[in-house]
This record gives sequence, C-alpha cells and structure tokens, in this order.
Amino acid sequence: MRWLLASLCLFVAGLSQASVPTTGEELSIVDKVLVVKSERKLMLLSRGQPLKSYRISLGKQPKGPKLREGDQRTPEGLYWLDWRKTSDKYNLSMHISYPNIRDQARARAEGVPPGSMIMLHGTPLDETYPEWYFHGLDWTEGCIAMRNDDMREVWSLVKDGTLIEIRP
Repeated sequence: MRWLLASLCLFVAGLSQASVPTTGEELSIVDKVLVVKSERKLMLLSRGQPLKSYRISLGKQPKGPKLREGDQRTPEGLYWLDWRKTSDKYNLSMHISYPNIRDQARARAEGVPPGSMIMLHGTPLDETYPEWYFHGLDWTEGCIAMRNDDMREVWSLVKDGTLIEIRP
C-alpha cells in the first residue's frame, strides 16, 4: 500500500512539473511592436528582446512624421494597435491609434486636420500588380504595409492593445 501511495505521489508531482515551463521555455508574448522607418523594418519584441523581424513599406512620403491628413507620411511616435479588421482591399489590417494627444495638439496649432485611419495591413490582391510588385516600394497613403503571409503571422502573434513605437 505504501508503495502504491508513493508511486501515486511521484506521478502527480511529475505531472505538475511537466505543466510548468522551465527556464528558457517560457512562451514569448509580444508586448511591443517596433517600427524603424529608415530601415523599413517591423520587429516584434518581448521584454525588450526581438522575436521576429519583417520588411515593410511606408507612405509615399516616408521621411518625417505625419503632419496632417493627406500628406502621405507614416506617423512617428508611440501608439497602440487598438483594433483589427479584415479588409477587402488590404486583407488583414490592425488599427494604429494615430493621432495621439501630441499629434492632435500640433495639428490644432497649425489649423489642419491630423488625419486618421492609419493601419498596419497586408498587400492588395490585384491581377495587374502581383504582391511582389509592392514589396520594396513605399506605396501607402501613410499606413504600414507588409506581405500578406507576414501580416497573417503578425495578426496571430500580436494582441489588441499592444504598444507600437514608430521611429524615424
């Protein structure tokens, strides 16, 4: 009987240890998305460490921060990926919370609309222009675009409410 009880205790202890990841096996959670415009790179970070990196395309006027609606620039600063949707035009898309308070204040001081609906999205499916045509071009109206396979991966790894930092 003691042998059976001891075996059962060892078995239960083994089960509880098997469900707890050991050092180095922790599930990495994306807690920040970092965009470096000058490198055309988007990185997924966990606790400051890069997990994945992707090539991106920017607005048609890629240099400098977004200043107003219609300037075709991609914003710079700290924002949130606050909601997502499927898009007939760009496949999957995640909304960037532009304009932030600083962007709104600057636009108000200049008497211009700041713009809105800045998204992280995929590439159009177009018979005339295949996906590879867009890769390497800055072609958006101010959004951040990536290949559809990459966007599907980001969509699955990044939760709504994740911080996105967009650097020059």
